Amino acid sequence: MLSSKMEKALNAQITVEAESSQVYLSMASWAETQGFEGVAAFMYAHSDEERMHMLKLVKYINERGGHAKIGSLQAPPLSFGSFKEMFQTLFDHEVSVSESINELVHISLESKDYATHNFLQWYVSEQIEEEALARTILDKINLIGDDKGGLYLFDNDVKQLTVASSATEMTK
Repeated sequence: MLSSKMEKALNAQITVEAESSQVYLSMASWAETQGFEGVAAFMYAHSDEERMHMLKLVKYINERGGHAKIGSLQAPPLSFGSFKEMFQTLFDHEVSVSESINELVHISLESKDYATHNFLQWYVSEQIEEEALARTILDKINLIGDDKGGLYLFDNDVKQLTVASSATEMTK
């Protein structure tokens, strides 16, 4: 059984994950309108992944005797200036999500809710991967700068990354 404090915190994380999905979706749409199919595909795939993170929380709360609540979402930005700005926004967002997950882990330990602590370890690992991926992409964008040819090649690289990531997700 979840404590009311833990249930409230997990419900807040549902909103964080839903907003993450929306941020990725908005980035996908923006990238697509800029002609970057690879980046758009990458962002669409990550939007779906974030939605699955949200659903995992919903199921967990309900299975533990709580009531998962779906709240209103803050609208994501509609444009991002440049790819560098977009990926910086993405990286900063993932760092923020990690902080939110870390707070959940803290609450679970404080409450001696070891089942939830165990459940949250998946999210901790996932955030390590998400931050590392965002950092790697941001580093590549910084190397490319405003070189159009480099951005074109980067878009194709990200398209391949999306295909490889999808294959990995299917084996999890």
